[in-house]
Amino acid sequence: MLHLPELHERPVEDCGEGKFITSSARMDFPATQPKPAADGKIIYYPPGVKEITDKITNDEVVKRLKCPNSDWNACKPIIMNRRGEDVLGFLVSEMGDEEKLLSHPREVMVVKTFMDMDQDSEDEKQQYLPLALHLASEFFLRNPNKDVRLLVACCLADIFRIYAPEAPYTSHDKLKNLAWVKSYNICFELEDCNEIFIQLFRTLFSVINNSHNQKVQMHMLDLMSSIIMEGDGVTQELLDSILINLIPAHKNLNKQAFDLAKVLLKRTVQTIEPCIANVLVLGKSSVSDLSEHVFDLIQELFAIDPHLLLSVMPQLEFKLKSNDGEERLAVVRLLAKLFGSKDSDLATQNRPLWQCFLGRFNDIHVPVRLESVKFASHCLMNHPDLAKDLTEYLKVRSHDPEEAIRHDVIVTIITAGKRDLSLVNDQLLGFVRERTLDKRWRVRKEAMMGLAQLYKKYCLHAEAGKDAAEKVSWIKDKLLHIYYQNSIDDKLLVEKIFAQYLVPHNLETEERMKCLYYLYASLDPNAVKALNEMWKCQNMLRSHVRELLDLHKQPTSEANSAAMFGKLMTIAKNLPDPGKAQDFVKKFNQVLGDDEKLRSQLELLISPTCSCKQADVCVREIARKLANPKQPTNPFLEMVKFLLERIAPVHIDSEAISALVKLMNKSIEGTADDEEEGVSPDTAIRAGLELLKVLSFTHPTSFHSAETYESLLQCLRMEDDKVAEAAIQIFRNTGHKIETDLPQIRSTLIPILHQKAKRGTPHQAKQAVHCIHAIFSNKEVQLAQIFEPLSRSLNADVPEQLITPLVSLGHISMLAPDQFASPMKSVVANFIVKDLLMNDRSTGEKNGKLWSPDEEVSPEVLAKVQAIKLLVRWLLGMKNNQSKSANSTLRLLSAMLVSEGDLTEQKRISKSDMSRLRLAAGSAIMKLAQEPCYHEIITPEQFQLCALVINDECYQVRQIFAQKLHKALVKLLLPLEYMAIFALCAKDPVKERRAHARQCLLKNISIRREYIKQNPMANEKLLSLLPEYVVPYMIHLLAHDPDFTKPQDVDQLRDVKECLWFMLEVLMTKNENNSHAFMKKMSENIKLTRDAQSPDEPKANEKLYTVCDVALCVINSKSALCNADSPKDPVLPTKFFTQPEKDFCNDRNYISEETRVLLLTGKIGVTLDDLQSGTSPVNRTDAKLRRVAWEQSSDISETGVSENDENPVRIISVTPAKTEPVKNKEINSDQATQGNSTERGKKRTATASGTENIHQKTEEKSVDETGPSLAAKTRRGRPTKPEPQGTTAKNEETNKPPVRGRKRAAASQESPGSLEAGNAKAPKQQDTAKKPAAAQRQIDLQRSQVLGSDGDSLLEIDSSPEYSQNAMDLFKACGSSQEDTEDTEIAEGGFLKV
Repeated sequence: MLHLPELHERPVEDCGEGKFITSSARMDFPATQPKPAADGKIIYYPPGVKEITDKITNDEVVKRLKCPNSDWNACKPIIMNRRGEDVLGFLVSEMGDEEKLLSHPREVMVVKTFMDMDQDSEDEKQQYLPLALHLASEFFLRNPNKDVRLLVACCLADIFRIYAPEAPYTSHDKLKNLAWVKSYNICFELEDCNEIFIQLFRTLFSVINNSHNQKVQMHMLDLMSSIIMEGDGVTQELLDSILINLIPAHKNLNKQAFDLAKVLLKRTVQTIEPCIANVLVLGKSSVSDLSEHVFDLIQELFAIDPHLLLSVMPQLEFKLKSNDGEERLAVVRLLAKLFGSKDSDLATQNRPLWQCFLGRFNDIHVPVRLESVKFASHCLMNHPDLAKDLTEYLKVRSHDPEEAIRHDVIVTIITAGKRDLSLVNDQLLGFVRERTLDKRWRVRKEAMMGLAQLYKKYCLHAEAGKDAAEKVSWIKDKLLHIYYQNSIDDKLLVEKIFAQYLVPHNLETEERMKCLYYLYASLDPNAVKALNEMWKCQNMLRSHVRELLDLHKQPTSEANSAAMFGKLMTIAKNLPDPGKAQDFVKKFNQVLGDDEKLRSQLELLISPTCSCKQADVCVREIARKLANPKQPTNPFLEMVKFLLERIAPVHIDSEAISALVKLMNKSIEGTADDEEEGVSPDTAIRAGLELLKVLSFTHPTSFHSAETYESLLQCLRMEDDKVAEAAIQIFRNTGHKIETDLPQIRSTLIPILHQKAKRGTPHQAKQAVHCIHAIFSNKEVQLAQIFEPLSRSLNADVPEQLITPLVSLGHISMLAPDQFASPMKSVVANFIVKDLLMNDRSTGEKNGKLWSPDEEVSPEVLAKVQAIKLLVRWLLGMKNNQSKSANSTLRLLSAMLVSEGDLTEQKRISKSDMSRLRLAAGSAIMKLAQEPCYHEIITPEQFQLCALVINDECYQVRQIFAQKLHKALVKLLLPLEYMAIFALCAKDPVKERRAHARQCLLKNISIRREYIKQNPMANEKLLSLLPEYVVPYMIHLLAHDPDFTKPQDVDQLRDVKECLWFMLEVLMTKNENNSHAFMKKMSENIKLTRDAQSPDEPKANEKLYTVCDVALCVINSKSALCNADSPKDPVLPTKFFTQPEKDFCNDRNYISEETRVLLLTGKIGVTLDDLQSGTSPVNRTDAKLRRVAWEQSSDISETGVSENDENPVRIISVTPAKTEPVKNKEINSDQATQGNSTERGKKRTATASGTENIHQKTEEKSVDETGPSLAAKTRRGRPTKPEPQGTTAKNEETNKPPVRGRKRAAASQESPGSLEAGNAKAPKQQDTAKKPAAAQRQIDLQRSQVLGSDGDSLLEIDSSPEYSQNAMDLFKACGSSQEDTEDTEIAEGGFLKV
């Protein structure tokens, strides 16, 4: 086989058979003049042949070369080469006359010697090698005589045969001549030229290596490109010989061949592009060996030159719409690489293909969507200009029902953001923000960790400047908000993020505290509360571990074991996966019991004096002891690490507190970097004090130093009231050893505290009194020095100077009742009640507002509010009712509620001031109820008056009262009957308040059930703990609702049913211990008793029994499990129900069958038999439609979605006949604003925070002129319903869609936010449009539920009182249900229906 000449001039012997002789140097032909060889060897001629030189004539040359006996038939195989090499082409190109060469059948071969010589004749080959080289000289090859050139060509043909496979010529110009002369082009005339070209191309691609210089490569390119461009076309086999070098496997084996093919394709793009289009026909069977590598080839060809694929791209667009999901996936993977490559402009050059590709983000095939999302990351990084196109599609995929896709959307955005924050816009970051509330833990974790990494990079390290830091400044708040989630995994991850990303614990103390100082100053209020809660939870867990270690020190006993078990269960609840954690915590407890050294390490870790460095050492040491080298993955060790990370003080110790105080001092002096850090000095100081105040609760020992207290004393002297208040509270929490260890601080502190208690703000006065009581041993003397002058100087004529003394006196009497109870009694009787509360010295502003900001409230009203609080504190300090003072106080508070806040009834007090006093009176009764001795004397009537405050006409009164009620209930401070008050929230006109009440119920019920499980002793107090026992209290409360005057009135019964279901729905979510049957049994038993409040009044008992029947009706309709036997016989509270009489039997139905069906279905003419037999249209409606019908018929909310129907058990209801949903809403809106004759109260209006509750003057006039009697007197926002007016009114009532019975307040013209506040009904489109413009209202969503992405469970979010509606809307928008996603997002995204 013929191969190219070796250019390193290696001896022929060095190359064995079949080896290639290659080089990268230029060949040198022999000199033009014949002469001896360069190495001095003599040229030997065959016998009879004379020397052939340029000295002789051409005729003589011909004569000496000729061999007259030559036979063409013998020469032809030599010329054509028995091995198939293109010797002929070479000879023709060199000699220049193919016709002459082929037309001398008898004179061609001159030298018989070369003809007869074979490859085995080594001696002759060596002997005649100089002659062979001589004949290849320029003199012979370029001789003008054709015969000379012909004969030399014959000789050379035989020489190639003899020396094959080695090349006899090693000169450097041979390859150049081949390319320059285009020797091979002569082969186009041959039939099998394609085989020659294929063999040539394969040979060139196989021999090229990194030793060849650029000139050699260029000669090869010239040779191959001339063949491609001058031919009629490129066959598939020849194209395969080029393209095979682009396949990844070949590319990796021979990089030089790949580069050669790459340059060749670039050079011949115009010629070869149509051939590529014919070869790469997608979807058709191909004989090409490369058909299975078509997508790899397209990718490489695109990288070489996109013009090579001009005819292929339309085929790709067609393939994107294939019915085969796997085929679409392959094309998407290919196009993702083409669009995403760094220098690609395919998206702008081929917009139809780009749009078609984007459509695959909504493909029905999950792997295709997943691949599309993965592509987005590279595209964002390489082509920021395409971010706008990708954003909308990523938004849809961020709500994808597949967890993996939502996860990869986050990874895509975060990866791009970490590369360069400018690559991701705010909308993309918003998608990640939403996914922090995803249902799936994996998605939430990825979103939270991704945001944390962005924050650390751009805010903490400021790698991209202030603009980038500002862009992601919201991340810190958002991450801390997640601590409101109920999931322990979320809480633990937030703690981890805080310790590693927000305030990295491995920083030096000064740097770490500076980071914490300015972080705390820049957090929003809810994030601050979340951070405070985090420290509180960690501190609580530390105390649990400390108590566990204390139990180990006690002797073993049954009580000790029980206490230890309870403590272990509590600790396990604070770890991930509490079920498994219990086993690991038990195992850890056993190890603690056996290893005293481990116990000592743990004691040091939780010691108040443990430093951050010591904590790190302790954690490492404990982990080392528990590690098992033979067990690489140790879940037990991982769980213990979780526990240690939560309890280890990695941020705060004495050194850290000292550094914080120094930072605050710099802010006070004006030498800090406050402005540089983005906060004002005043904000930094106030936030620093608040931070220290919080830490004083969790790390009080770390504050005990003279330097720290000196700085706090300096803060006490500052004019900022908040700063001074926080400083006093820090002294109160940490100053227990000041009196003994720091007398100088004590002597300076006492006069300041006295001054604050007498003339400071109310909050300062409270903290000052408590501080004196907490840290001084002679507190009685100190408090007396404050009490006596204040009690003598009380003057009701100067109310603005009364507020602080009243606060101080109230707290003093509560903290030291033995010393000050008696003196206080005279103050209360002579001044508080007689002089202050029973007199109205000033006239309030008659502006019709129901609420005013604190700064606009008159000093007299503020003084009266503090006076009410003083009464309560005085009684709470005494904790007894021996003097009957509590009875008098309760009567006073009740009178204030009955009079709507105007105790004197002189009408001199303003509406807003009356709201303040009603709130104070209701809160006071609730506060007294927390003390058992006073709870016993609160009568049912007083309890009912207190309960009705939650339906007050003023929105802020309802809001604040509900918050106080929930706070006391969740701490188990209030009796169970007070939880029944939340049932009245079903009548609240504002959806927000109803949602808050429902969340409060969920939280309270879960806490009580959990408490019963964790405390075996609680079974003895089930009557006061078991949530189901709220049912009799609720029934009694609703029976005495002033709005419930006619037991047979359908509207009133519907209101009762709504209130009952508001509570029962939450209770019936689970049928724990057959609770449904238990509640039914309680309702039945109540019908066997009488109303203890008025046992002999028939109407009162009838109302009680009617409410029982409604409750039974609701329970029976919602649960099929209520007919089982009750697990135990319920006990009814004797305060509200008489003992059942032996012979008393009450089997009467107090609501008719028609009314019962109307309450359940909202339809007339359907019987219970129809419902049970299934013939009613109601039962033929599927569950989803029934649920919608229930919501619409109940007139629930602006959006038609009920908070109360998220977990219906068995619901049977339809919309009223001939009523369309939208019209229904419009009718309700008109009725709410105009039809006061059938709606609840004229006074019940509610507006957003920051707007005014306007009470219409026309309504005031109407009430005054009517002059209702005392019995029917209008109650706060809930007046008794007037009589229906004649038959016409009844007909109108029948035709109207049923409503809840709540008044829907019309939007105030002065308040754009009052539409939302009053729940005025409006079409859904309008409601959606107006939501962003709604004014923010302060709310307290202790647990606000948000649907996760899969929609089948709920994530709960805590929120603080200041949490805005806009923020809540954001939380609600973050989750997306699986059902909604599939029905809307995917459909709108254009899923391909295969």
